[in-house]
Amino acid sequence: MPLTDMPLEQLRSYRPETAAPEDFEDFWAGTLSTAREAARAAPPPTFPRITDSPLRTVDVHDVRFPGWDGQPVAAWLLVPRGADAPLPTIVNYIGYGGGRGLHTEHLLWSAAGYAHLVVDSRGQGHATPDPDPVPGPHYVGGFMTRGIDGPEHHYYRRLITDAVRAAETVRGHPAVDPARVIVTGHSQGGGLALAVAALAGTEVAAALIDVPFLCHIRRGAELAVAGPYPEIAHYLGVHMRDDPESVFSTLDYFDGLHFARRAAVPALFSVALMDPVCPPSTGFAAYNHYAHSDKEVVVWQFGDHGGGRGSQTLHQLRWLEGRGLGPDGAQGTT
Repeated sequence: MPLTDMPLEQLRSYRPETAAPEDFEDFWAGTLSTAREAARAAPPPTFPRITDSPLRTVDVHDVRFPGWDGQPVAAWLLVPRGADAPLPTIVNYIGYGGGRGLHTEHLLWSAAGYAHLVVDSRGQGHATPDPDPVPGPHYVGGFMTRGIDGPEHHYYRRLITDAVRAAETVRGHPAVDPARVIVTGHSQGGGLALAVAALAGTEVAAALIDVPFLCHIRRGAELAVAGPYPEIAHYLGVHMRDDPESVFSTLDYFDGLHFARRAAVPALFSVALMDPVCPPSTGFAAYNHYAHSDKEVVVWQFGDHGGGRGSQTLHQLRWLEGRGLGPDGAQGTT
């Protein structure tokens, strides 16, 4: 992928002025209030430990917790064996089209001394279905257009709610220090981490947001040549040539630019300048709007959608340690 977006000098100051829906805050406050009420009526979270895992240095728990509408969401909780609790905890959201996978695929954070919650994505991961009772439009080319006729029934209302509920739920586990819960993700997972940084407020301590999807969605639909954004362009090209605004008015409720303006915790972003899936201007737009003063962006000049890969992880580990959010940092008291 060649460099087709703005030069880096322009990206660093790119801050498009886009208005959130007038009822954006009420929409999300009502959504989460309803989800929490449903969770109280649903079976409580369960954290059974897997007894037949071949792993010897980590305890693995096969989690279920109530998410959207009290529906059960799957996750893995990995806890370093023998570690002194409570631990700083990573809540990890997954990229588009993926789920929590196998627990053996997620060993880095526990190896570094963190508890690690890996959250399944409803309808994407095999362990969490998406039983939305309200049908979407007849044509659905992917998750971006599932429920595109209005925000109330859009797929990302449910997925973002699950993401917030995951961060809220893990704070109650005895292995977790509730004052050191960090949300993270790559691509779609980065967009979810950004949303949670706004919606969960100080219930999380920091956000690690890598090459985020769901940011400046309209520009993504105009520029991206791979990944989910072209689903929107294809939908509009085939079905709604004369009314694109109704589509983008729905997607505005899930756009990271509007969450970024409301974020209340420190954040480490990454952006890759040769990303064909999430154009760098979309990531910089979110970063430049991010409200908390303690923020940093790592730029991968020749990175594709993989961003900085393992090198970014090293940045994350050091960044957290520098803020007292590593395993050797001071424990919270809440």
